[in-house]
Formats: sequence, C-alpha cells, structure tokens
Amino acid sequence: MSLQIGIVGLPNVGKSTLFNALTRAQAAVASYPFTTIDPNVGVAEVPDERLQRVAGVVRPKRVVPAAIEFVDIAGLVKGASRGEGLGNQFLGHIRNVDAIALVLRCFEDPDIPHQFGEIDPLLDMGTVNAELILADIQSVDRRIERVRSAAKADPKAYAPQLAFLQALREHLNAGQRADRFHCGEQESAWLQELFLLSAKPQLWIANVGEDSLPDGGLLAERVRQRAEMENIPVVVICAELEAELAQMEPAEAEEFRQAMGLERSGLHQLAWAGFRLLNLITFFTATGTEEVRAWPLRAGLTVWDAAGKIHTDMQRGFIRADVIPWDKLVEAGSWQEARAAGLVRMEGRDYIVQDGDVIHIRFAV
Repeated sequence: MSLQIGIVGLPNVGKSTLFNALTRAQAAVASYPFTTIDPNVGVAEVPDERLQRVAGVVRPKRVVPAAIEFVDIAGLVKGASRGEGLGNQFLGHIRNVDAIALVLRCFEDPDIPHQFGEIDPLLDMGTVNAELILADIQSVDRRIERVRSAAKADPKAYAPQLAFLQALREHLNAGQRADRFHCGEQESAWLQELFLLSAKPQLWIANVGEDSLPDGGLLAERVRQRAEMENIPVVVICAELEAELAQMEPAEAEEFRQAMGLERSGLHQLAWAGFRLLNLITFFTATGTEEVRAWPLRAGLTVWDAAGKIHTDMQRGFIRADVIPWDKLVEAGSWQEARAAGLVRMEGRDYIVQDGDVIHIRFAV
C-alpha cells in the first residue's frame, strides 16, 4: 500500500489548486466550500538528483522515481467534529492517511471569501486542530466506556489502560494534540490502537500570493515562527503559481522560477518535506539496462523488508543482497568496475538499509 499524505485545511485556502500542481491532476477548483467532497488521490514524484546520477551510469531504458500519494480532502469547517459541513465524512478521510499536510492561507484575494472574514493562518491552524482534537476526544470516550465495561470482570487487569485513557483525555481536553502526549512503550501501543487524528504527523504549508515570493511575507513568517516552536516542518509555496508552472515545459518553468528568485520549486520542497515527515529513506535498484528505480522505505528497516517492497517472491526466496552506496557506484562507472574494486558488499537479511544504497537482491524462485 502506498504511503499517503492528506492535504487538509479550511475551505478556500488553495488545497485543490496545490493538489493539481503536485499531481498534474484536474481536481475541481472553485471559490466556494465543499467543491471537494470525495477525496481526490494523486501521485507526486519525489525529485532526486541521485537517481539521475545512477541512471547516467547504468543507462537504462526506463527511470522510475520514488513517489508519495497525496489525498485532496475537502475543507473542514468549525463544528466538523459534530458533523457540520459533512464533517464526519471528511474526518473519516483524514483517518485513512499516514500524515497531514495542513494548508494555511497566507494570501489576500477579495474574490475568494474566507470562513472567518479575515486572513489569519494561525487561527485557521487552531480551528483545524481543534476539530481533530474534538473528534479524538469522542474516540477516547468510546474506548473508555468499552474498557470500563471489560474491567467489571477484572478491575486490576484493566486499571493501567484505564488510567492511560483518562490521562490522554485530560491532555486532549486541554487542547493539546495527541502527538504531544508523552507515554511509555505500553502506552504508545495503546495510543496507536486508537488511530487518533491529532496523533498523525503534520507539516504546514503557507500558501502565499505570487507577490509575496520568495520569502512569503509577514503571514508566512508568523507560520514559520509557530512551526519552529512546535518543531513542525513548514513549506512556503504559491499554489497558484506552481499549478501554472506545472503546465509549462520543464526548461521554461525553471527559467521562470529563477527569474523570480526561487532556488527550487515549491513542489520539490513539499515532496521532500513529506518524505522526511514520514521518516522515509530511498534505496535504488538497477535491473540490468532495463530500469533504474527509486524506492521509498521506512528508516531502520532491513534489506529483507526492502526485498518485500520490490516483490514478495524476492522476500520469500531471499538469499543475499549486493549493496553499494550510490556515489561509490557513480565513481566506479559501472557495476562491473565497482565489483572489481571491491566496493560491492554482500549483506544478509538483517542488514539495515541506508539512504542512497543501490541494492541487487539475489533470491531463489
């Protein structure tokens, strides 16, 4: 299953415009709430210069970058946790993603109304997170009732879990997200079982006007300062501009971007921010001269896990893996030269994959 990041925010903050730019899709865009009811799903490539360097050595017929799925979720409104604005349906869509990209409006446009009548990205952020927390309180209350019922037969056995749930509810009731709740190993397992919305990792997107580029202006600076306090990654982007650039030829778009003083695209920044948010690394495979591919993998997983990501047959029949860092392969000029120089290592199934490894799996059918 692909890793998914949900694009979340209040209505009319630029979520669908950003989604279109990310995926070159054609999700409906309009200046009224609930244009998006069913979530749009699209795949965004993760730009990686290392992939191109490896491909330059192997010269394959096909080059396949790593990718992340982005889900364009309809705008939340105040009261969503109580069902306002189809809120329950939308909150359910958020529950299915791995992480949240919270789009905050940092642009002025009199033709696009704002829910609160003023542009205040921190107020928007607080409103969205408050709805997530309120929905989580309902989930915790339901779990407390179930645990209390089970505890009637054996109060001592369920006492630790009940104490954890009550402490978690107090934390949420104080307006604190679940990802800020500190707990031990057992409590962490209980927390994961709840699938709480506010426990999902977040990144914030300051969606600015074109005239505020490249730094984003005062509103984006407020978002950056708050994000730094909460240790949350933030990306400043002009979704409308990125959507226009996505329709241009790459060389033309790059020339336009440089003229505006932008070192790299906002989409490039966002894709990498999402990659890091999900604690992903990249490994590469080079299948003869047919294909060079980049694969996302959770940091800390083994080469046996990587084999399963490529194909279950590889994992089932795993023998060993030939591994070389991407830069060593590029320096050597070819697999053959790298082997001759002793740069290719043979690793067993417990080897922890490192970011940038080029891996060839040997397996029995």
